[in-house]
Amino acid sequence: MNPLFKICLITLIVINPLSSCSKDDAPTTTTVLRTKGIFKILHGDTTLEMNGVIGSSSLNDFNTLYTSFPTVTTINIKDCDGSMDDETNLQLSTRVHQLGINIHLLENGLIASGGVDFFLAGIQRTKGNNTRVGVHSWSDGNGTQATDFAIGHAYHLPYINYYISVGFTQQLAEDFYYYTINAATADNIHWMTDAEISTYNILTQ
Repeated sequence: MNPLFKICLITLIVINPLSSCSKDDAPTTTTVLRTKGIFKILHGDTTLEMNGVIGSSSLNDFNTLYTSFPTVTTINIKDCDGSMDDETNLQLSTRVHQLGINIHLLENGLIASGGVDFFLAGIQRTKGNNTRVGVHSWSDGNGTQATDFAIGHAYHLPYINYYISVGFTQQLAEDFYYYTINAATADNIHWMTDAEISTYNILTQ
């Protein structure tokens, strides 16, 4: 709806004529992928670290890691300043919420634009000190912005419906959505105050 933006290894094997090793005798090693795209499984296997912009592959990247590590209960965000694919972002965020995962914005961390939408997927939403939370209007990439469409327009509904799906009331979902698109133009950013973060229930505690 609104799109935003091999190493070839040659191994020389020297065979000792005094020994032999069949294929069946060779040891096997299974390497479990722990990093995929902007996601990384941390030690302990219950926490996934997120660092970077959400893109078209982010949902598949997350699903790949979660399949191997279904023990994940928390996502720690270092920095997520937006999304290059809003549709995928909402699908990913919905998936995280449905899995019952908590989200924590790390100390000195940042979330903005689509990163804020993703953060709201957390069942429990917490943050460290010295963090920034930024919002603005979305754009279709060709100069048209969210505020060019009247209140109630169908283009607004995916976001409002998403906020409702993660626990917002209809009124709060609408209030927060229209606040974000009017807070700053698509090429600017508004950093939410502590009062605004409280007003719109960005944190759960």
